[in-house]
Amino acid sequence: MLGILGGTFDPIHFGHLRPALEAFEALELDELRLIPLRDPPHRDHPDSLPEHRLAMIERAIAGQPGFRVDDQELKREGKSFTLYTLRALREERGDDEPICLLLGTDAYAQFATWHRPDEIMDLAHLVVMQRPVDPIEAHYPQRMAENPAELHRSPAGRILFLPVTQLAIASTHIRALIREGRSPRWLLPDGVLAYIEQEGLYR
Repeated sequence: MLGILGGTFDPIHFGHLRPALEAFEALELDELRLIPLRDPPHRDHPDSLPEHRLAMIERAIAGQPGFRVDDQELKREGKSFTLYTLRALREERGDDEPICLLLGTDAYAQFATWHRPDEIMDLAHLVVMQRPVDPIEAHYPQRMAENPAELHRSPAGRILFLPVTQLAIASTHIRALIREGRSPRWLLPDGVLAYIEQEGLYR
């Protein structure tokens, strides 16, 4: 089973990585791909160039089995719509393998406004990573799954709420610290921080 996690990752930090690792283990994924967006439809354009964000992800996941970065959205012109990424993954992986789209509670709350959400559901399961205390309104209640095993039985179309550790870390805060000349150490991997300092990003 394949998992995918998209985002601007500007920069990637432990608030992305810890929930991703917990989801990887809980879902018993064979592979988790982190997919940086080139031009996100629902947020501002990233501060740093695609090649820098790609390099930071590579450093963040180095040595973690099963994790890899996928640069297909950085190569695609126009808005980074999840639908097109899932279509490409289906061409690569076939129609039968379960694919899980990992997203946070904020993204899930806006899912109905995404580009062709019903078609997304035809191509992947949704796994909503949440804190155990987060109340969430269920879209598509008839599609809800009770446990990860249900996702392994079909290629797409189910929704699972997955409790994970969520760390209150934001890329905007990290960028602000750097602009102010303060250290963001221990909010993100040392390898990512070293790259930011080497390239003079966010200053």
